[in-house]
Amino acid sequence: MRSTMGWQADGSATLRRVSLERRDLRPDDIAVRVDYCGVCHSDLHAVSAHPGDTSVPLVPGHEFTGLVTEVGPEVTRFGVGDPVAVGNIVDSCGVCAMCRADQENFCHEFPTLTYGGTDRRDGSTTLGGYSREYVVRDHFAYPLPAGLDPAAAAPLLCAGVTVWEPLHTIGVGPGARVAVAGLGGLGHLAVKLAVALGADTTVISRSADKIDDARRLGAHGLIDSTDPGQMAAARDRFDVVIDTISAPHDLGPYLRLVAMDGTLSHLGHLGPVTVQTTDLLVGRKRLSSAGSGGRPATAAMLAFCAERGITADIELLPSARVNEALSRLQRNDVRYRFVLDMSDLS
Repeated sequence: MRSTMGWQADGSATLRRVSLERRDLRPDDIAVRVDYCGVCHSDLHAVSAHPGDTSVPLVPGHEFTGLVTEVGPEVTRFGVGDPVAVGNIVDSCGVCAMCRADQENFCHEFPTLTYGGTDRRDGSTTLGGYSREYVVRDHFAYPLPAGLDPAAAAPLLCAGVTVWEPLHTIGVGPGARVAVAGLGGLGHLAVKLAVALGADTTVISRSADKIDDARRLGAHGLIDSTDPGQMAAARDRFDVVIDTISAPHDLGPYLRLVAMDGTLSHLGHLGPVTVQTTDLLVGRKRLSSAGSGGRPATAAMLAFCAERGITADIELLPSARVNEALSRLQRNDVRYRFVLDMSDLS
């Protein structure tokens, strides 16, 4: 086993610095020195829910970048010193219909998650990227394209690909009318990607003071979701609405903004929703969702972002301030993604 340092949940909704063990490299593994790791809302939920049971340890972090430090004997895609990125999936069955369709994110046996998952070979619990080293199958690591800042690129591996998947699959392109509901970690990247794809993009937010940020990101305007007049005026306007709101909410007002034969892609809140059939029926509207991305889609997203110079808007903190980052994220006190500098774990 290999030793490294990381941040582990202790059962009190906080993380503490501990020594972690990583597996010795298998033939198709690479070892990655983790330099930067994004802080995702799912990390916050996982830490808050963790009972502190050390028999099932929790080390969050599933969007990170770094350098390859060692490769297994069967690895040909990477060499020592290569910059790489790793997202929220680190393995899958490889044989089900979804895996054969390059949608490992929908693996019928459920993909192995970067943290809190079960290793498919030895049954151990996967420990995430809030650490100085990660060992991963080479198939689930991605070359980090030149020109992308490694800190600001880290959130692309979760937030970025989560919004890329529906935008790309739905076929958003020049002339499409897109609205992004919620301007947070997911939403600000959805705006950047939709604009880069050529869409006429609008932000929907309950915070009208985000209008300047919306325009800076490339959106043409902002609809205040708390203003009934503005919402009514936007009825049937958009071909696609990307809903990144993380809290439970009524989908009806957002479906009513979708044009005939358009789509509401619901991404931010993973809990139960209730939908009135008439909100779908009137206008033949579609309700969809997406989660993460398969390997080809993730690679395509990184290439597109490198070509267009797209990264996340981040606040970079030393990893020793991880509990501050989680506390501020709970209060939505970030624009728009925290990233941890893991070098203080060396």
